[in-house]
Order: sequence, then structure tokens, then C-alpha cells
Amino acid sequence: MKFSKLAEGVKTSPIITLAAEINEKIQRGEPFYNLTIGDFNPAIFQIPELLKTEISKAYNENETNYPGAKGLPVLRNAVSEFVRKHLDVHYDPLDILVSSGARPLLYAAYQTIVDPGDKVVFPVPSWNNDFYTYLSSGEAIMIETTPAQNFMPSAEDFQPYIHDAALIVLCSPLNPTGTVMSKEKLEAVCDLVLAENRRRGDAQKPLYMIFDNIYWQITFGDNIHHNAVALRPEMRPYAIFVDGLSKCFAATGVRVGWSYGPADVTAKMRSLVAHMGSWAPRAEQVASGRFLAQAEAVEAYMNNFRSEIQQRLQGFYKGFQALKQQGFTVDAIEPQAAMYLTVQLDLKGLKTAGGEVLDTNHAVHRYILDEAKVGLVPFSYFGASEESSWYRLSVGTCRLQDVEVIMSNLQAALSMLKSA
Repeated sequence: MKFSKLAEGVKTSPIITLAAEINEKIQRGEPFYNLTIGDFNPAIFQIPELLKTEISKAYNENETNYPGAKGLPVLRNAVSEFVRKHLDVHYDPLDILVSSGARPLLYAAYQTIVDPGDKVVFPVPSWNNDFYTYLSSGEAIMIETTPAQNFMPSAEDFQPYIHDAALIVLCSPLNPTGTVMSKEKLEAVCDLVLAENRRRGDAQKPLYMIFDNIYWQITFGDNIHHNAVALRPEMRPYAIFVDGLSKCFAATGVRVGWSYGPADVTAKMRSLVAHMGSWAPRAEQVASGRFLAQAEAVEAYMNNFRSEIQQRLQGFYKGFQALKQQGFTVDAIEPQAAMYLTVQLDLKGLKTAGGEVLDTNHAVHRYILDEAKVGLVPFSYFGASEESSWYRLSVGTCRLQDVEVIMSNLQAALSMLKSA
């Protein structure tokens, strides 16, 4: 059977494949710890009780018909006020687009901006930009970032590629690293985009920026999320923001996301979302709008949620630092935001108790899976080099008491390795 060139070339997400493999092990009764997927175990992290109540209420009120292509006013009004209050930017409710989570909005933004062959510039590791570029028939320009940068790109990294690019893509807090782009770095990138658009004038298609900030409420300590338009109001015609309930309210299955940006861009995105039929369910939109308007309930939930996430991340961070001090070739970056910890397993070249040499990072990954019974995601799954020894550790399915057990498993597995 022959398929379209697009379908022939598209690949399944390796992260989803890995998570499915691990879940099969768990279902067979293996004592396995799945720290791969950017999701939540609802037995551990539940959505806000008020949101749950409002969803049931909306269904009981028969809010079950089509919600319209833009999204319901009750939610768009609430989002407009929410971002004004917390991010210091004002977007009219008419400029806000609602969809069934962030994914359709990211896809629609790519499809709105990128023509076949257009260059899309983004840092790696990062989530799914390579797939969205492929689906848009664009040319991916991937900038590999380093631990010294906290895996966050700089304006200097983008500079060589923007002259003929259609789009640059940022995510902060960053999936997969859990790190935050500093105010100075974001300002410099914005200044680069503004200078390039002044050079282009009206004769060329603008250079746009997609800013995925779906983790922005989950920051720790002195780390602060910054909004590009709040820092540089001149960015308003070029910046498209994607956000939603999924991560900050443990509501990945509720499927409510929103985007805001230039009115002409969001209008085209709305048409694409409408043809895809990827609206958020009406009852969930009504409930989300009512919930976001309850500032005290939102803040109470977020304070507890952030604390629970941070405790797990700090526990793993301290565990990796302890292993490092014991002489194991591992490391971790102190958690800044999101639900992820960046960890390093620099084990290539070591020999297992059975005499096998871990001669590739793939072999290292399999060893940790099979011996420690711990699932992590290699940064190569996020577009980084196959030579990268860094991994994403996600705590959304982890109980606090599991942290010590997992670190003990890792220590035991590492202790069995010897120099080749």
C-alpha cells in the first residue's frame, strides 16, 4: 500500500513508544518506575477540586453542544484577565483562541506561518519542534545548546540563521530541561527579532516567534518566567503564545489550551483549528473559565502543587549530587521550573557485571532501564545529538516516598559498573 509522502515520512514519538514499553512492564507486575512521560498520575496529582466541581456542574447544565471556533467568551474573558494580572500583558478576549490542549495550537501556528521550504529555527533539546517542522514541510535549523547555558539558547545562537528564517521557536520553562530563560537572554532574542523585522520592512514575510510557555506558573525560588511582549511591547505583532491548563493544573486529560498573539495570525489559526475540529469540549471550557476567575482557589492550588513538584525534584537533585560526590559519573542541574530534572549519566565505556561494554548512549539507556528499573528520556529523543549523555527525569507519576527507592536502585546499578 502506498501512502502520501507526508505519511510515509512521519515517525512515531520515541517518548510515547518508550513510555508504552515501560507501562507494559508495570502491567506485568515488574517493580518499574516510569519517569519518562510529561504527564501526571491522577491518583497522586489531582486536578483542582473546584475545577472538577465546575466540570460536573457544566455537564449538569447541559453545556454539551458545539463551543464555536474561537472558544467560549467565559473562558476567553478569564484568560484575558489571567494573563493581564500575572504576566502584565493585555490581550483582548477576541484575540484569544481556545483549543483542545496546546498541541493543535502549536500545529496551527506552524501551518499559519511556515511555507514549504521555510526555515524554522529552534534550540535542541526541545519538545516536538522537529515533528511540527516536518508536518509543515519546513526546513529545521536545530541549535544544540549546552549544560553551561542551562540548555537555553542565546541571541548569538540564533543570529546566523534568522536572515532568511520564517520562524523561531522558544519554550520557557523548557521541556525537557526544567530550566528558565533569563530576562536578559529573552530581551536579546526579542531585540534580534525586532531588528530583523525592521530590516525586512513590509516587502517580506515577517520573522515570527512561537513562545510555548505552558509551564510558566511552575517556577521555584528566584527563578521567574518572563513574557516577551511585557519586556518588549514592540514584539506584539510577531509573538504567538501557547498556554493552557494541562501542566500547571495537572489537567493533561481535560484538554483545554489557549493561544494569544497578533489578531491576523490567530484569525488564520482559528480557521485551521475549526477545520480540524480540535475544539476544547464545551463543558470543560465553561468550567475552566469559571475556575480561572476564582483567584484564591487558583493560588491555593498552585502553591501546594508547586511545593509537591519541587520536593520531588529537589529530592532527585540531592540524590544525584550525592552519587556524584561518591565518584559516580553522574550529574544534575538544580531544578528551576516545570516538572522535569536534567540529569546526566556519563557511563559510556564502562563494563557491566556480565562483561558487556556500554559502548553507546543507547546501551547506557538500556542498562538503566533493565538494571535499575527506572525509565528516563534521553535528550537525543528531543533532537539533541546521539552523543548527549543527558536525560529528562519527569516527576508527574512519582510519589514522594519513591524518590529514595529510585535513587537506591540507581546507586545499586551504578555500583555494578567497572572500567572497561
